[in-house]
Amino acid sequence: MTDRIARQDGSEASTASVLPQLSRLVVAMEDVLDRCVWSRTMTHESLLTYLIEESYELVDAVESGIADDVREELADVLLQVVFHSAIAAREPGEGFGIEDVAASAADKMIRRHPHVFAGVEAPTVDDVLRVWSAAKAAEKADRESIMDGLPSSLPSLALAAKTIGRIDRAGLYTDVPDADVPDADVPGAPSTGTTGAITDEATLGRLLLGITAAASRAGLDPERALRRATVELQDEVRATESSRR
Repeated sequence: MTDRIARQDGSEASTASVLPQLSRLVVAMEDVLDRCVWSRTMTHESLLTYLIEESYELVDAVESGIADDVREELADVLLQVVFHSAIAAREPGEGFGIEDVAASAADKMIRRHPHVFAGVEAPTVDDVLRVWSAAKAAEKADRESIMDGLPSSLPSLALAAKTIGRIDRAGLYTDVPDADVPDADVPGAPSTGTTGAITDEATLGRLLLGITAAASRAGLDPERALRRATVELQDEVRATESSRR
């Protein structure tokens, strides 16, 4: 382990310079919860709206490529983590604080990087993914299904992608053929009948836009439709797993 943090420009920052600022933030949050009437009304549930909003704003900042905006939005996300932790520290039924959250994050990072901290060899990206996946699988050995742990509150497209990804990694056959989708009259949409012609994100984006346009013009909700289909797929996977036990 080290008490130095490498920066992109080659310089290093000492944890001694980082910790005072984190402590300052934690103490400020405690003062806010003690003295701010609005903040004292907040719960994990009521803060979720702000956490989601700040996360999307961070995505926008990253995509903008403006470093100052990224730093600002990261600060807002960090503030949410500290806020939730401070609330938990005051709840008798929870009883953990920011130090426990940080410890859990450090422990997980170390466990999942044995090629960094435990002498395991992983010279290529594929090796790293294999080692990381094995470490994660060991942590989740008590799960009964590869579908366990998927957050159902994800946007439907992200949920579908994660569901398919787990199925493919497990080598579990399901009846999910690649799409055969018409262009839906979207200007600039790709002229393709199958996903085999999709080679870049721009093409994929136009195809997804075409699917969305077709749904909208048919009076259908693509978000609900995809979520429903994904949940049905997850149920099929669980049924297949059960039949093999």
